[in-house]
Amino acid sequence: MKKDIQIPKVENVYIAIVNEYNDIYKTQDWNAYIINDKNVDLEMVLIVTSGYSEDKITSKFRKKLDTLPKKSYAKIELIQEDLFELNNTFKVSFFEGNAMFDKTYLFRKNTINLKALQPIPLMQAKGILVK
Repeated sequence: MKKDIQIPKVENVYIAIVNEYNDIYKTQDWNAYIINDKNVDLEMVLIVTSGYSEDKITSKFRKKLDTLPKKSYAKIELIQEDLFELNNTFKVSFFEGNAMFDKTYLFRKNTINLKALQPIPLMQAKGILVK
């Protein structure tokens, strides 16, 4: 029974932490985004984020997107710099057609920093990307 369950592999869906200027507050902020680099829309996207270390754990943050159109991205949340010293996980579930996909993205502690910035697909921005 368990062996009959097929879990499809998630491809072309990424999580990025982007350092960008906030026009309202005149600050440099770190924001998390989900990127759909597929040629199909994603439906019922559920994202659960949390941070942890050996002695600390954050509360869980949940976000739902009804649809994430093909070749697009959506902001998940603002991330405080204090959280960079923790491992940060983003558990993402979504439907593509009739199949459900699920993947956990991990940003290891201290990997989110200005020295690690790289171009982010579909965005005119630089950040840290987990595939």
